[in-house]
Amino acid sequence: MEQCKIDRINELTRLTRCRELTAEETAERQILREEYLSEWRTGTKATLDRVYILDEKGNKRKLTK
Repeated sequence: MEQCKIDRINELTRLTRCRELTAEETAERQILREEYLSEWRTGTKATLDRVYILDEKGNKRKLTK
């Protein structure tokens, strides 16, 4: 996710501490959050797909759900 989008999420969050967001701002924040979480999940899944576990006998096996 581009840094400008993350900055916008942070800016909208700061605004909620001062005032209520408009309907457009709330919708924008929700869309940006969903995009951020989607990319985070994709990256985390890719990382975990490369993880292997060593059992007691020293055998490598893929991490399962």
